[in-house]
Amino acid sequence: MKFSHLHVHTQYSLLDGAASIGNLYKKAIADGMPALAISDHGNMFGVFEFVSQAYKNVDESGKPKVKPVVGCEFYVVENRHRRAFTKEEKDRRFHQILLAKNEQGYKNLVKLTSLGYMEGLYGKYPRIDKELIVQYHEGLIATTCCLGAMVPQAIMYKSEGEAEAEFKWWLDLFGDDFYVEFQRHGMAEQEKVNQVLIKFAQKHNVKIIASNDSHYVDQSDFNAHDILLCINTGEKQATPALREFSDDDVNMKDKRFAFPNDQFYFKKTEEMIKTFKDLPQAIDNTNEIVDKVELLNLKRDILLPAFPLPEEFKKHEDSNLNQWEFLKHLTYEGARERYSEITEEIRERLDFELFTIKTMGFAGYFLIVSDFIKAGRDLGVFVGPGRGSAAGSAVAYCIGITNIDPIKYKLLFERFLNPDRKSMPDIDTDFDDEGRQKVIDYVVQKYGRNQVAQIVTYGTMAAKMSIKDVARVMDLPLAESNMLAKLVPDKPGTKLHRVLHAPLTSKDGDGSLEDKEGYGSDDIENIKKLREVYNSKSLQSEVLHEAERLEGSVRNTGIHAAGIIIAPKDLTELIPVFTSKDSDLFITQIEGSIIEDSGVIKMDFLGLKTLSIIRDALELIKQNHGVEIEIDNIPLDDAKTYELYQRGDTIATFQFESPGMQKYLKELKPDQFADLIAMNALYRPGPMAYIPQYVDRKHGREEVVYDLPEMAEYLEETYGITVYQEQVMLLAQKLAGFSKGDADVLRKAMGKKDRKTLDKMKSKFIDGAVAKGHPAKTLEKVWTDWEAFAQYAFNKSHSTCYAFVAYQTAYLKAHYPGEYMSAVLNHANAIEKLTFFMEECKRMGIKVLGPDINESLKGFAVNKAGEIRFGLGGLKGVGEAAVESIIAERKEGGTFKNPFDFIKRINQRTVNKKTLESLAYAGAFDTFTELHRAQYFCVPPGETASGLEKMIKYGNVVQAQSTASTNTLFGDLGTAMDIKPPVIPPCPPWSLTEQLDHEKEITGIYLSGHPLDHYRFEKKYYGMNTVEEFNEVKEGNLLSNAGRNFKLLCLVSGANHRISKQGNKFGAFTVEDYTGKTDIMLFGETYVRLQHFMTPGQALLINGTFKQHKYRPELEFGINSITLAENIKLALTKQLCLELDARNVDEELVHFLDQNFKSHPGKAGLKVVVKEPKNGLKINLMTLDMGFDMNHDMIDFLDRRPEIEVQVATN
Repeated sequence: MKFSHLHVHTQYSLLDGAASIGNLYKKAIADGMPALAISDHGNMFGVFEFVSQAYKNVDESGKPKVKPVVGCEFYVVENRHRRAFTKEEKDRRFHQILLAKNEQGYKNLVKLTSLGYMEGLYGKYPRIDKELIVQYHEGLIATTCCLGAMVPQAIMYKSEGEAEAEFKWWLDLFGDDFYVEFQRHGMAEQEKVNQVLIKFAQKHNVKIIASNDSHYVDQSDFNAHDILLCINTGEKQATPALREFSDDDVNMKDKRFAFPNDQFYFKKTEEMIKTFKDLPQAIDNTNEIVDKVELLNLKRDILLPAFPLPEEFKKHEDSNLNQWEFLKHLTYEGARERYSEITEEIRERLDFELFTIKTMGFAGYFLIVSDFIKAGRDLGVFVGPGRGSAAGSAVAYCIGITNIDPIKYKLLFERFLNPDRKSMPDIDTDFDDEGRQKVIDYVVQKYGRNQVAQIVTYGTMAAKMSIKDVARVMDLPLAESNMLAKLVPDKPGTKLHRVLHAPLTSKDGDGSLEDKEGYGSDDIENIKKLREVYNSKSLQSEVLHEAERLEGSVRNTGIHAAGIIIAPKDLTELIPVFTSKDSDLFITQIEGSIIEDSGVIKMDFLGLKTLSIIRDALELIKQNHGVEIEIDNIPLDDAKTYELYQRGDTIATFQFESPGMQKYLKELKPDQFADLIAMNALYRPGPMAYIPQYVDRKHGREEVVYDLPEMAEYLEETYGITVYQEQVMLLAQKLAGFSKGDADVLRKAMGKKDRKTLDKMKSKFIDGAVAKGHPAKTLEKVWTDWEAFAQYAFNKSHSTCYAFVAYQTAYLKAHYPGEYMSAVLNHANAIEKLTFFMEECKRMGIKVLGPDINESLKGFAVNKAGEIRFGLGGLKGVGEAAVESIIAERKEGGTFKNPFDFIKRINQRTVNKKTLESLAYAGAFDTFTELHRAQYFCVPPGETASGLEKMIKYGNVVQAQSTASTNTLFGDLGTAMDIKPPVIPPCPPWSLTEQLDHEKEITGIYLSGHPLDHYRFEKKYYGMNTVEEFNEVKEGNLLSNAGRNFKLLCLVSGANHRISKQGNKFGAFTVEDYTGKTDIMLFGETYVRLQHFMTPGQALLINGTFKQHKYRPELEFGINSITLAENIKLALTKQLCLELDARNVDEELVHFLDQNFKSHPGKAGLKVVVKEPKNGLKINLMTLDMGFDMNHDMIDFLDRRPEIEVQVATN
C-alpha cells in the first residue's frame, strides 16, 4: 500500500521545523512515496525550492518521482484585523492545513499567506480568518488538521454539538475536498479527539487520512529539534519541558515549550501502516488526495511592467514593439548628445544592439532602468557610471543608464546580452547611500506600492553560530563555547560537517580540506583539536554533534540589501509576499537567487559609499573654494592624479587602497586610464601573478610578443597579455570566425571550466582559424594559454566602470586633499577605519583637530587653515538639534568669545546640560583658554555646584533678564545691565589618561593621541597580544589555557599600592590598550621587584604566563618580566627580515641601509630576501660580523615602502 505525507513542516517553519527539503525528498524517494506535501506555519518561504527540488529527481518520462503538493498550515483567528488583547482575552489562533489542488488553488494560497501578513500580522503570527477562507477557498483541499485546529479544539474545550457545527462549516465550504485528518503521536488528547472525529466522519461520509505532523526527518533528530525550539524561545534545555499539548507562546512559570515526545518525525510508509493498522483506509485515502492534486511547476516566463509611453509611440498593437520604437528614439537622441558625429561604426553598433533588444523583447527593461536613473539624477542623487557587463551596451550609454562609452573602451554588448541565447538582462545600479532610498521611493510612486517589493534573505545557522547557539541551550560555559567556535576556520562558506569528517590533506584522500577549502596549517591543526573533542565523551562533544545536525537550519528572515522587484501587476497575484517592521515595502517570500524563475524581474539598487564620499567632497569644495566640479567630466589625463597613483598614495581612494596594490602601482607607474582598468582586473588571486610581466612589458624590460600578428589589435593595450574576457571573445571572432553569441558561450565555458563545452569549442576554434590560414600548432598554444588564464580573465566592462570611480576619488584626493579626506572621515563607519584615515591625514601633512565650538560643523570639515576639524555631530550626547542650533547662532552672531558668551547666546532647551558636558569632555571648549577641561566639572570644597552648572545658571539668568527687559517700556535697558559671569575657581588639570578616557567615551577615539601611538611598529611586528584577548582567557578561566604566554603592550592607567593585614605590600594596577582595560595584581617579591614600573601614564611591555592556582581550580596570571615600551626595539630585536622583489631593490634602499647601519651600530642582525617571482628565484643576504640597533629612522623608512615585507625575530 502506498502512502504520502500531507502534513509536513520544513526548516522554513522557522525554528520549529528542522527538516531540510533535500533530506525529505531523499527519504520519500527511497521509501517509494508517490507524493510529499509542504505545510509550513503561516508562510510559503520554502515552496519554490520545494517544487524545484521535485523536478531535480525525475523518472524516465521526465516527471518528478515524488509529486510536490503545495500547502500551508495557516493561523486562523476570529478577526484578522483585531490587534488589542488582554491577559484574560488572548489572541486565540487555530491551525489549519490547506493544500493546493490546482493552479487556482496555488494562486489562492499565495493570496491567503500574503494577506495573513499584510492584514493579519500580530506579533510574529500572520493570521487569516474565515472571511478570507470563504473568499479564496477555490482549488484548495482542507483537513481537520492537528490538535491546534478549530474542530479538534472545539471537541476538547466545547460541547460535541458545537464541535460538529464547526465540522459542518468546513464540510459545507469544501465538500469532497474536506478530509478528517488522523494523527497518532501517543498523546491522550489525540485519542479523545480521534474518537469524536471518526464519529463525525462516518455520520457525514467524510474520508479519513493519516498524517504525522512531521517536524524533523528522523527520530534521532528529536534532540536537535528540541534544541532548535529552545533557540527559538530563548530557553535552556535544562529548564523542565512542558510536554503537554500547547502553543509556542504559552508561558508557564519554570517550564519551557517542547514537543510531547519523539514521534513528530517523517515516518516511513511501513511505520505509518503499522501505526494505523486498524484504519488501513486512512493510509490509502492519501492517494486519493495525491491523485486530485495537479502537478505544479512554478517556473514562469518573465513579465515586465508596462512602461508608460508618449501617445506618438503607440503605433503598433504589440506593446513590446511600441516600447522598442520609443527606446530607439531615445537612443538616437542620446547618441547625438554623446557623440559629436554618429559614424558608421557607431550606427552599426547601435542598430545591432537595438535589433537584439527588439528580438528578445527587452525594450521595456531598458526604459524602466533609464527612467529611474534619470529620476535619481534629477533628484540630486549621485549615480555610478555603471557596473558589470551592462557597461558594454552602447544603447545603455546613449539613454543615460551608464556613463562609460563602450565603443571607445572596446566593451562588448554580447557580454551583456547574448543574441544567440535568451537570458534576462541584469543591470545593477550604484547610488549614493542616502540617495538610494529616494530612487526606490520614486519607483514605488510610479508603479504602485502593490507592485514593488524587496527580496527575502534567509539567515541560516552557519558553523560557528550553530556551535554557539547549541552551546547556550545545552549550558556549556561561554568560554568553552567560544573556544570551540574559534577552532572552526573563519573562511566564509565553512561547513561544519566537512570540517569534522572530510580528509584533512591531499595525502588523506580526494576532496580534502586543504585542497577544496584551501585551509592552511594553522586551520588544519585547529580542526584536529576540534575532532578530538568531537570524538570524546563530554558535553563539548555533545554540543558539536547536535550543532552538526542543526547546521544550515533557517534561523530567521532578513531583507536583501539591494534587490528590488517591480511586477507588472499586484504582487499577490504572482508570488507570496510578507511584511516586516524593517521595511515599508512588501517583501517576497522567494529568495533572490531564484526569484526571476517565478516570473518577476529583479533589479539591484546598490548603495555605494564611495559615491556618498564624492558627493560630500564636492559640496565641501564648493563651500570652501566656490568651485563646482562636474565629476563625470574631469580630464582622464590629469598629471597630478597619475602622480598620486605612481607614489602609491592611494589610501582612502576606491579600489586601489590595499598595501599590495600600492606596491604594484609604484612599480607600474600608471600614466594612462588603460593602466588603471588593467590593474583593477589583474589585482585578484590568480591573475595577480601576471602583474610583474605586465609592468616589465610596459616599461620595455620585456619584449611584447604575440603568438599571431593578428592578435595585436586586441592585446596591444595590455602589452600582449590576455587580461579581459572581452579580449578572448574578440579574438575568437577575428581568428576563427566565431559569432558574437558563440564567443560569449566560449567566455562562459572558460570561466566555469566547463570541459564538455570547451572540448566542442576547441575543435570549432581550431578548424575555423585553420580555414582562415592560421597554423594549427600555434592555435593549439593559443588555446592552451586561454584555458590556463581565461578562467581568471575579468569582465572589462566592470573593471572600466570601477576604475573610473576610482580615478574620480584619486583626482579629488590629489587636488582637494582636505575636503576629500573630510568626506572620507565622515563615512568611516568603524572606529578602526576612522583612526586609520586620521593616520593617513597625518602622513599627508593635514592636521586632524578635535572639535571646536567656533570651527566645527556637523561632520568633519576643513577650516580656513586647511586643517580638518572633528564634527560636533560625531559627539555622543550631542543631538542633531543642538548642533544645528550652535552652528546657526555662530553664523548669526559671530564666533563665541568665551565660555560665558557661549552660554549666554545658545538655546539651552536644545543645548542642555548633557550636551554641554559632552562638548567639554571632548575638548570643544579648549579654544577658550581661560578654563581647562577639569574646571568645568570640578566642585570646589564647600560648594555644591560644578563650573559647568554655574555657567548654566548664569546663562539662564542672562536670558531670563533679556526676555524680561524686552517686554518692558524701556526695552533696551536690559542690554545695559551687566550681569557678571560666575568665578570658576582653579583646580588641577586632568592627567593625560583621564583626559583620554573622557575623549574616547564621547568621540569613540583618542583625539589627543594615545601614548601607545608611538609603538605601532612594535605592536604589529613583535608578537603582541591585546588586552581584549587577555581578558577573554582571564574571564573564561579554562584550565586548558594554563601555560599560555601573553605579551601585553599597554599603558598603566591606575595604580593602587596597598598593605595586607599581615603587613605585606602588594599592588593592584589597571592597564589598558586600544581594545580594553584589565587589572593585574602583584604580590610579594614580584611586587617589590616591579612596583616602580607601575606609574600611571607609563607605557610598558608586560610578559607573563597563565598558570593554575596553587590551591584553587582556577587560573592566575604571573608576570615574568616588564620592559619600558621605549626599550622594546633595543631589547627584543634579534633580527630584522626584509623580503622584496628584485625590481624593488634600488639605490635609495641600498644607500639607506648602509647609512642606517653606520648611524646605529648594535647587536641585531639583518636578513634581506630578494625574490624574482617570474623564474621562481630567491636569494638570502644576511649580516654576519656587524649589526645594528632597531631605530625610528628604519621604522619610518619601512612605513614609506609598503612593497617591502617585514618580519622581526625577537629575543
